[in-house]
Amino acid sequence: MPGRFAPRPTRTTVRGGHVAVPGGVPRQAVAPGRSRTWVPGVPLDLGLVLGPLRRGPGDPTFRAAPDGSVWRTSRTPAGPGTLRVALRDGVVRGEAWGPGAEWLLDRLPELLGAADDPDAFTPRHRIVALARHRRPGLRLTRTGLVMESLIPSVLEQKVTTDEAYRAWRLLVRKFGEPAPGPAGEVAARGLFVVPAARDWALIPSWEWHRAGVDNKRASTILRAVRVAGRLEEAVALEPERARARLEVVPGVGPWTSAEVVQRSHGAADAVTVGDLHLPGIVGFALAGDRDADDEVMLSLLEPYAGQRHRAARLILLSGRTPGRRGPRMRKGDIGRL
Repeated sequence: MPGRFAPRPTRTTVRGGHVAVPGGVPRQAVAPGRSRTWVPGVPLDLGLVLGPLRRGPGDPTFRAAPDGSVWRTSRTPAGPGTLRVALRDGVVRGEAWGPGAEWLLDRLPELLGAADDPDAFTPRHRIVALARHRRPGLRLTRTGLVMESLIPSVLEQKVTTDEAYRAWRLLVRKFGEPAPGPAGEVAARGLFVVPAARDWALIPSWEWHRAGVDNKRASTILRAVRVAGRLEEAVALEPERARARLEVVPGVGPWTSAEVVQRSHGAADAVTVGDLHLPGIVGFALAGDRDADDEVMLSLLEPYAGQRHRAARLILLSGRTPGRRGPRMRKGDIGRL
């Protein structure tokens, strides 16, 4: 029975977009917002679909609630909004609050993978086929928003994930705004909406420093927010053209652009290159080569052309990784300097 013995989350499967979404606890009544229902007609796992949007367990824009629902905030073209998504008996119910509520609800199916076509994927390796069998609810999300994925992706450049998550958490809480919606719910979950482009541009240099963000990453973000309007227009482009537009910004390279379009466009083929760990994980899973580089990884993923990102996610979700041969990368904290 597919999914019956789904493995518990690990550091690698979490990176593959697996967020544990609990269930079974009745939801308390909250102030009603705008709502809609949607029947996906296929297996759907909220934790797998929306997991890539969470930037760490303390992400102030994302919460998995005890009742099995997922809360997330966004700064939409119509303004800030809060979205709650729940899945019961094959029916998705979305509730939203704030000026961006209608925008979020209109795009709820795409957010949950309606534009994705998992049937276009054919496993070529046993480990990939098994991971797909165990994760029947995997769909690739499409947010339709660029900046909310670009900024945290820049923060994750060349540092540990813990450092990047800490910076994201501190900056959003300090310079974002409280999420719209039921006051008790959003306050209890610590939900905030990311700062607007202008607000990112006004963050003083010492606040970047206190958050542990070096000048190179901060400068990249500042250059990006100056052309935020043009970058947001990239959602209407094909993923490769969108990536080319993003990479015009100095400091945004192939690694960052791939991480963005995977979320903003649901790009099934946007495999991440330039990553410290991914080539070794893919190489070890498919060929027993823990020292694989980007060139080897791309050659191993060649049979999945058009679906390489999905294949890489399934490999991460399989949990098959090489054992550590040394200590973890040392954390830095430039905020103490």
